[in-house]
Amino acid sequence: MTHAGLQGIGMTSQRTRARMIERLREKGIKSETVLRAMAAVPRHVFVEEALASRAYEDTALPLGMGQTISQPYIVARMIELLLNGRQGLGKTLEVGAGCGYQAAVLAQLTPEVYAVERLAPLLEKAKVNLGVLQQFNVRLKHADGHLGLPDAAPFDSIIVAAAGSEVPPGLLAQMAPGGRMVLPVGGQAQYLCLVECTPQGFTETRLDPVRFVPLLSGTQ
Repeated sequence: MTHAGLQGIGMTSQRTRARMIERLREKGIKSETVLRAMAAVPRHVFVEEALASRAYEDTALPLGMGQTISQPYIVARMIELLLNGRQGLGKTLEVGAGCGYQAAVLAQLTPEVYAVERLAPLLEKAKVNLGVLQQFNVRLKHADGHLGLPDAAPFDSIIVAAAGSEVPPGLLAQMAPGGRMVLPVGGQAQYLCLVECTPQGFTETRLDPVRFVPLLSGTQ
């Protein structure tokens, strides 16, 4: 996005961001901590310039390469599930960095965010976008999301932005004791799944119906 474009959209972004936050409240997001994090990130920086006027709508928007920037409600809902009842997110892994938007929101809540993306062009977009915001506490890596990031594990929080047919075993192995993971699971019919690492083992809770792009193996 050009400097002029950013400046023009930025003049109205505070007002439109405030409306977005009110919509999130109306839809059931209760955590003021999460709402403040959502309000702090200018979503228009992360979308294509032609779509900047729609940046604060509560909808997913295309990024190219068959990927999307997630709907604000879904971002807020998943992070609220990760945070619920805990003092913070702790060391956090995001699988499917996309354009960097969700990583920027996570970075408002913890100083340790690791984000992996399998598509190199999208990873470069994320680097540029996070650089615009001077969001330097996000570590980005070109990697297969199924494999997570073993070198940085264990993680207190894991959030996955693409749906697999099951919870990836590689990600389960990277959860810290007491850690949480939120991810979409399924094919045609998908749902949010909350995984918790307890002293007795892993527990899975099936939650809201959702629609995400598929979690694919390999890198491009």
